Amino acid sequence: MTWGWRNIHASAYVAVDTDEGDSMADELTVTRNDEAGRYEIHVGDGLGGFMEFRPASGDRTELPHTEVDPAFKGRGLGSTLASEALSDLARRGDTIIPSCPFVAHYLSEHDVPGLSVDQPEQGDTDAAGGGDRS
Repeated sequence: MTWGWRNIHASAYVAVDTDEGDSMADELTVTRNDEAGRYEIHVGDGLGGFMEFRPASGDRTELPHTEVDPAFKGRGLGSTLASEALSDLARRGDTIIPSCPFVAHYLSEHDVPGLSVDQPEQGDTDAAGGGDRS
C-alpha cells in the first residue's frame, strides 16, 4: 500500500491508501476526531477501530485506550492506526503519554520520527480492563 495525507479539516488529516488496484471496500483511512477525542480507522465506510486521546498536564496528550473491531483481527489495523496517529501527533509537536498497553508496545518496536514520549507513572496504565483490544 502507498499512503498519502489529505487535509479534510483544519485539525484533521487522513491517511489514504493511494494504490489504484485496491477496491473501495478495503480502503483504509485514519482520521482525527477532535469532538470524540480519538483517532479513527475506517475500512471503507465502516469504523474499524479507534485510539483515544485526552489532554494531560501541560502540553501533553495521554493515549489511554486503543480498540479494533474483532471482525478485522489480523489485518494490521491496530498498527496502521498507531502509525498514522502517532505520526500526526509528532507533526503537531505533542508530547504523548502512552498509558494504553498497545501504544506502549507499538512504541517499543517502532520509531516515530519527531515524537516526544513521556512514560506514564507507575500504575497509570489502563489496568482496569479497558486497555488494548486490537
